[in-house]
Amino acid sequence: MKAYVFPGQGSQKPGMGQEIFNEVSESRDLFKKANKILNFNITELMFEGSSEDLSQTKVTQPAIFIHSVISALTSKSFEPNVCAGHSLGEFSALVVSNSISFEDGLKLVSIRANAMQKACQETNGTMAAILGLADNIVESTCNEIEGIVNPANYNCPGQLVISGEVKAVKEACELLKEKGAKRALILSVGGAFHSELMSSAADELKKGIEKTEFKTPNCPIYQNFTSDPVKNPSIIKSNLLSQLTGAVLWTQSVNKMINDGVKEFYEVGPGNILQGLIRKIDNDITVGKI
Repeated sequence: MKAYVFPGQGSQKPGMGQEIFNEVSESRDLFKKANKILNFNITELMFEGSSEDLSQTKVTQPAIFIHSVISALTSKSFEPNVCAGHSLGEFSALVVSNSISFEDGLKLVSIRANAMQKACQETNGTMAAILGLADNIVESTCNEIEGIVNPANYNCPGQLVISGEVKAVKEACELLKEKGAKRALILSVGGAFHSELMSSAADELKKGIEKTEFKTPNCPIYQNFTSDPVKNPSIIKSNLLSQLTGAVLWTQSVNKMINDGVKEFYEVGPGNILQGLIRKIDNDITVGKI
């Protein structure tokens, strides 16, 4: 079985998508359609923008989504048995599995990105990468801290990202270092993604999801919020909302895919972050890129 996986925020890079646009003629209509849907020239930012231009959440998320989906839809080798996406990447997975259209997917990603950027501006939040500790130690330590701090991304064994209020995250980092963390590094991000500080963004996204038609995908989607394979549209919608304020269970999702018979993983989109994480989860599995 083959799994195709789609990256989230952090995989953006200057020039992303330019090669596909130049070499794959059928991609050009989709790039142009994206500009029209968003009402600004995102392809110009993707092809010619700086790292700083691409670092704004309202640009980053649509750019990664566009690159990922077009890469899959124009690939002759794209034949998924299952799909999954890391955070934002879940929307890419839903489009390529025919659960939602490209147009609706991009509209939802834009709503999500703008709402998350607004929530970041309205709250005092941050994230930190914790390396070298068991998940249960990180979880219990977060529970000891006053204020909002919680596990946000279970990326691979020994790498868990926490998220929440700046003061609480910093206190958790100090305590985790005392408990033996190899590193507890505050990340350069705009806010506290995948924490309750994103609740206002979830409210905005809910309005968009309620107006969008979701169909049964043509393959199971292993969703971040539960790590379970899902094909029921109503459960898919619920999990998409819960994901904004809940943790990304990536390690758990990959392990479940492997246990369910997946032998090969292919990352679709910019960067190779997910390939590296999957190798750390199971070094015997076949990992590649399209």
